[in-house]
Amino acid sequence: MSNTNRWGLAAAGFLMQMALGAVYAWSVFRTPLAKQFHWSIEEVTFTFTVSIFVLGVACFFGGLWLNKKGPRVVALTGGFLYGLGVFLASLSANKLWWLYLSYGVIGGIGVGFAYIVPIAVLVKWFPDRRGLITGVAVGGFGAGALVTAPVATRLIQSVGVLQTFAYLGIAYLVVTMGAGYFMQNPPAEWKPAGWVPNVAQTTQRAAQEFSLGGALKTWQWWALWLLLFLNTSAGISIISQESPMFQEIGRASVIVAAGMVGIAAIGNALGRIFWAWVSDAITRRWTFVAMFLLQVGLFWMLPSLSSVTTLTILSFIILMCYGGGFGTMPAFAADYFGSKNVGPIYGLMLTAWGSASAFGPLLIAHMRQSSGSYTSGLHVIAGIMAVSTLLPILVSAPKSDRATVASSTRSIPAMRPN
Repeated sequence: MSNTNRWGLAAAGFLMQMALGAVYAWSVFRTPLAKQFHWSIEEVTFTFTVSIFVLGVACFFGGLWLNKKGPRVVALTGGFLYGLGVFLASLSANKLWWLYLSYGVIGGIGVGFAYIVPIAVLVKWFPDRRGLITGVAVGGFGAGALVTAPVATRLIQSVGVLQTFAYLGIAYLVVTMGAGYFMQNPPAEWKPAGWVPNVAQTTQRAAQEFSLGGALKTWQWWALWLLLFLNTSAGISIISQESPMFQEIGRASVIVAAGMVGIAAIGNALGRIFWAWVSDAITRRWTFVAMFLLQVGLFWMLPSLSSVTTLTILSFIILMCYGGGFGTMPAFAADYFGSKNVGPIYGLMLTAWGSASAFGPLLIAHMRQSSGSYTSGLHVIAGIMAVSTLLPILVSAPKSDRATVASSTRSIPAMRPN
């Protein structure tokens, strides 16, 4: 694969992540399933909870497997299980446990296996644009629901919710396995012709490749885990309460609030690319500082607003920061621990996603219940973001011999894969 064709691989990774990101469109199935089979909203929603939890665990094991068998095998397996799980959900009539098993467990394992592959592969192909390319990869995941939600809604109206699962399962299988076939690592020590790391890149990156065990022995791995946890907790607290919050604070109708949710969700996708691109210019550390400081002001201002338009704009920016964490952190992990084992190293770090998915929504829901408004909860999150700003300022790459690395980097010839 030539230097130019790596962008083709990036396009395949983006397409693959878009299909996987359709899991974020679960809400369109909630009401039709509840009405048709007389399940409660909580029972149906638990399917999504199972899927996200299993996804997080599977990312780690997918990263380990990727290092042993290569990205193509893991991508094809993940794509097959994802499509199969969604397809099998079409057989869940009056069987809630089957819905949990098929869409939640089998589909969740598939998403987790496949999700980690483009990230781990593309950071190796783009050492010169680590931030941008991981942002592009996970940006596809953030955009998946934007495409799937309207398509699934139309299908549900025309053929019913169970048949929709069957159609989508086949489509997901074809797209993810088709894109997954192109996933491959570059040769060892490959880099773009003529590219040499600049001083800023050299000083921000670790000198050696870390194993998973080696990374876990450093305080930096735990610091990055905490960074991802804190940023995700803030954004997902808004995601979990968007519609009722817009109705309460902005006095928006149910329909208007739903439209606001859709617009804000675009920020999730754009933020993954935008902040990752910014991180290539100002470093990952200062990108997190900027996102945290921005969220301090946004969360503090949110409850005092009454304009629907302003509420939507602020929520859009908050979700840009939420997505920015996912776009920037894979490159952050590769900078500090090397790209060779970034699959398992970042895969395990994604447990912060699952932990934050419980902490953030529970925190804001509890504060809303106990205080009677969203004000105290939003202000507490603003305070958490203010304190969190210290963490990226303090974090630095694991100690290593910079001189040795600079020398070895200059001595590596530009290579092209066959």
